[in-house]
Amino acid sequence: MLTTLNTSYTDTCAADLAWAMGREPLPALATLDLELPGATVQLRLLGASHQVLLEEEGRGCSETVACMTGSSTPLPLGVTKRAGGWEYEFAAHVETLSHHSFAGRAQELLALVADHPHGLAGVFPGSPHAFTAMLARRHEGQIHWRTWHAYPQDGQLVATRTRVGVRVPAAAAL
Repeated sequence: MLTTLNTSYTDTCAADLAWAMGREPLPALATLDLELPGATVQLRLLGASHQVLLEEEGRGCSETVACMTGSSTPLPLGVTKRAGGWEYEFAAHVETLSHHSFAGRAQELLALVADHPHGLAGVFPGSPHAFTAMLARRHEGQIHWRTWHAYPQDGQLVATRTRVGVRVPAAAAL
């Protein structure tokens, strides 16, 4: 699903993004509710990037990547956590592209997400290349999502990928 976000472009640059787990739902400009086998996922586009809410087997988890006032956790390159029966992996990559390359990559990503049944993309007013896009899926018993945050003024594209699954007890894994 592709939408134009009814707000001004909030994020100033990729370096301003922060990461957090476990935050309560923040006000969203657009959402997409997904029913994946055994799980519900809500993709949320915020005025300052994204939030994903996951509910699986009676447990919930949230991930927020945004410009968050007072946040002390900058966007990490990678995180691996085990908590509350969950295994969580997060990775982020910032890519700087030329103006021409950026425009082409932005068009590719928006086309990929716009018609995908598990995709949500929001374009900010004023630039067709200022957007946040998200895709989610279940694969091999785990929930995966990818996000892209575009900063055309700097030619920067922030890509994240996340994998979350219910922790399998060691005896059951054998």
